[in-house]
Amino acid sequence: MYDYRKMTLAERQQTLAERRALSLPLHAPPHWRGVPGEFLITAACYEHRHIFENPNDLSWLAEQTLQALTLAGLSHAAWVFLPNHYHVLLQAQDLSDVSETLRLLHSRIATEINGRQKQRGRQVWYRFTDRLIRNERHYWATVNYIHFNPVKHGYVDQAQNWAWSSVHDYLATQGKEWLERAGKDFPFEDYGKGWDW
Repeated sequence: MYDYRKMTLAERQQTLAERRALSLPLHAPPHWRGVPGEFLITAACYEHRHIFENPNDLSWLAEQTLQALTLAGLSHAAWVFLPNHYHVLLQAQDLSDVSETLRLLHSRIATEINGRQKQRGRQVWYRFTDRLIRNERHYWATVNYIHFNPVKHGYVDQAQNWAWSSVHDYLATQGKEWLERAGKDFPFEDYGKGWDW
């Protein structure tokens, strides 16, 4: 969405032609419908606004999201919530289940947060993206990427200093040494470049 705004008319036409040729949605992220697997789900606030800056709002967002995923039968192995977006690594039989769960959740979250912040009618979310996990290396690099996200965005200097992350679950069950070794064995390098602001 953000790159599209910066394109010239010719670049926009070329991009749309390429998406048509690949049978991709013209102005939305494509989703792997009907393919079971593990997925990195990323949902961003519209215009990447920091709507959940208040710690209480961020805690509430994390609680509501994880609860909705659990109730929908979508197990989540890693997650992080930030003031303007979140990442969840989950398992799904079909992304249609994820889409419907997030559609209902995001609608409810938007109504509630806009009421709390006296911003009725404000658009809170801009869709979601998914990335199908290809193999074990990709899986663990994704876990590391999720846990390092608050450091990447400059909120904290160490992942364990961010309260709204599954890194604490991994520290409790696997230990600090295991996490450090996993970070070295499965680096995420440029993961997120171009799509995670």
